[in-house]
Amino acid sequence: MQNNGCLSCKVVIVGDTGVGKTCLIERYVHNIYEENSKATLVSSYTCKKVDIKEYNKSVSLDIWDTAGQEIYRSLSKNFYVNAVIGILVYDISNIDTFNSIKDYWFEQLKNSGDKNMIFALVGNKIDLFQNEQMPEQEARDYAKSIDAGFYLVSCKQRLGINVLFEDCAKRYLEKNNLTMSNTNNINNNKENINKKVVLDINNTKKNKKRCCK
Repeated sequence: MQNNGCLSCKVVIVGDTGVGKTCLIERYVHNIYEENSKATLVSSYTCKKVDIKEYNKSVSLDIWDTAGQEIYRSLSKNFYVNAVIGILVYDISNIDTFNSIKDYWFEQLKNSGDKNMIFALVGNKIDLFQNEQMPEQEARDYAKSIDAGFYLVSCKQRLGINVLFEDCAKRYLEKNNLTMSNTNNINNNKENINKKVVLDINNTKKNKKRCCK
């Protein structure tokens, strides 16, 4: 959608608990890194505007961080609706987290998100390369098989993160033919995917939307 000249798109980040989804967002949006950040309960929301200079466009990435714990998985599905970018995160030092992408997370996004969803497969914690369990080439081959971009990142060392999100924004523009200068009438018939979905769990947890910076 387009809002005040800035295109926006819904991004969901999925993967097992502990792979670094929250760290990935915090490092990108706020340039903050916490070694032992708390696991996300159900979901959290933030957004950031990225300028794509070669297309003279700005895109607001409306980013949803979803819980990886099995107990919350059925609730997390609510946040995949209308998502146009799906970021699948695994820990390179834990092969089980990659297998979960193949066995669960990809199908969940594919079945619940936008039918033309853009996928990115992200191997996090490359600072732990000495403990690598997931061969890079195998991960690249899988990414190719699902038509996903492939990225290796480190939240701790701030490696590859900006490239990941900027590439996703570019792919969104290109796939939806939004690279031309005139976007006044783009996506006027789309549902407002920037509208915040709120789940109240036992009346104790509510998501609070923060404005883009």
